[in-house]
Amino acid sequence: MTNMNILAFFLTASFLVKLILLVLMFFSIISWAIIIQRTCVINAAYREVEAFEEKFWSGIELSRLYQESEARSDNLGNSEQIFYVGFKEFIRLHSAKTTFPAAVVEGVSRAMRISMNRELEALETNVSVLGNIGSISPYIGLLGTVWGIMHAFIRLGAVKQATLQMVAPSIAEALIATAIGLFVAIPAVMAFNRLSQRINQLEQNYDNFTEEFIAILFRQAFAST
Repeated sequence: MTNMNILAFFLTASFLVKLILLVLMFFSIISWAIIIQRTCVINAAYREVEAFEEKFWSGIELSRLYQESEARSDNLGNSEQIFYVGFKEFIRLHSAKTTFPAAVVEGVSRAMRISMNRELEALETNVSVLGNIGSISPYIGLLGTVWGIMHAFIRLGAVKQATLQMVAPSIAEALIATAIGLFVAIPAVMAFNRLSQRINQLEQNYDNFTEEFIAILFRQAFAST
């Protein structure tokens, strides 16, 4: 067998090796589906952050911006959702005359932090699956290789005179499992690291916006006392 024919390797492999290769192919499909879907979601989140912050710092009145957000409260982007939750809590607490300004700001900060964590959890959906696939795929492939080589040597032991030509195809078939395991793992690990980095950047953007917005509300709360 001189040609690198993966299909032929698969068809001549043992049942366990075939099963392992099918599992790895399934992992590859799952990981690429997550990579594409999460990349689209995170790219949309970046665009939403830029658009909302540009609008927020354009000089628009906060009450007007809140009304616009309230009119479509079921379809808000991540940063706009954080703003909406925070300003809604500010209105509720500020309308209670018995609430001190510091308590108002603390309540708003807590509400915005909770909202931010929820948005981040939504962004992180299934990203950890990529890390798991990247971690276990090489070992699953290695298991297939070990089993395939063991199976080859067992068959070889039944032959009186063994030659390299007899054993080489079986070993090559077994090594394909490790190669496919790495083929699955490398994109998954790279995507996991990249997506995690971008989510961390978004978290920093949300955190900075939350701090700046709280500072504005802090001034408003004390100015109205």
